[in-house]
Amino acid sequence: MRPAIANLNIHEKDNIISANLSIRLNLEAIIAGIDTKHSNTEESENSEEYQDLREMSPILLLQKFKTKIKNFDNKINLISRNKSLDLILVDIVISEVGNTDIIRDTLVNFNIQKIDINDKYLQFFWNKNLGSIILRVNSISNEPLYTELIESGKQSKFFSIKNKTEVGYFQNIKKYTQLGFKHIIPKGLDHILFVLALFLLSPKLKTLLLQISIFTLAHTITLFLGVLTIITIPGTVVEPIIALSIFFIAIENLFTENINRTRPYVVFIFGLLHGLGFAGVLNEIGISSGLFISSLISFNVGVELGQISVIILSYIFIALLFQKKNWYRSRITRPISVVVAFIGFYWFIERLFF
Repeated sequence: MRPAIANLNIHEKDNIISANLSIRLNLEAIIAGIDTKHSNTEESENSEEYQDLREMSPILLLQKFKTKIKNFDNKINLISRNKSLDLILVDIVISEVGNTDIIRDTLVNFNIQKIDINDKYLQFFWNKNLGSIILRVNSISNEPLYTELIESGKQSKFFSIKNKTEVGYFQNIKKYTQLGFKHIIPKGLDHILFVLALFLLSPKLKTLLLQISIFTLAHTITLFLGVLTIITIPGTVVEPIIALSIFFIAIENLFTENINRTRPYVVFIFGLLHGLGFAGVLNEIGISSGLFISSLISFNVGVELGQISVIILSYIFIALLFQKKNWYRSRITRPISVVVAFIGFYWFIERLFF
């Protein structure tokens, strides 16, 4: 699951300001009542309905949407300081049925006519049941004015339709740190399992710090290179290999009791790929050009805090309780590694072929 994306484009003709709002969303998830608190649609009790909707033709899906979701335009709000602006639904563009294991994007387009020239600032929000959404505002000259990730049930800050709205420095740091943390906990199960697999080989602090430091260095490099588009590898390539990395590290835990000479290199290579996965998240959301470096660093700090949290919890609930037991490896390391390896291999096959 991922946030919806709303592009608000401002226009001016004969001193009359208007706009069009184009929202890219997961229509099937909205109909089935699945929001972005789920990192995967299969976690929802409505996953079967969601899958049925994925297999519907655009015509049938649109009919289902109109039947189940009433007054959709009333769930989307664009307001000035004085009043709510009228959104006129233009069309709903639904892609044809393709790979039903991949999100099918739907575009919902609105027109906003005759915005009062005195309405210098606007605010956007939509129904909390529709999940989180990324708002991007573009000026008359098609220059980016404002970008914000709006969490479910929240309202955007007031933004200008004429001038770039600068986000507060510390507010921006807080937002991107939280975003990075959430990408690990609770939404980054694949990254959690990778760190857990590193932990399981040896919970000793020195050994663990070596592996995590190498992993951190590697994913930091590709996070920066990926966001700067110096390196671009499609998610269809990166995601299966991330799953394979989980499988590989977990399987290695079954055949060795200590870090061998090749393990740091393997962790570094897989860390590079995990960094590209992180970069994909940031590229999807976008970063304000004025706060690019601080946003990037803050996101990475959030990721590290998430990883440290995984390690601390693993240490408390695994190492402190069982590390000194003589059956630690046979009853803890190996069984959990087998489970992690199975999940990683399943994800690899699913992401590669489906």
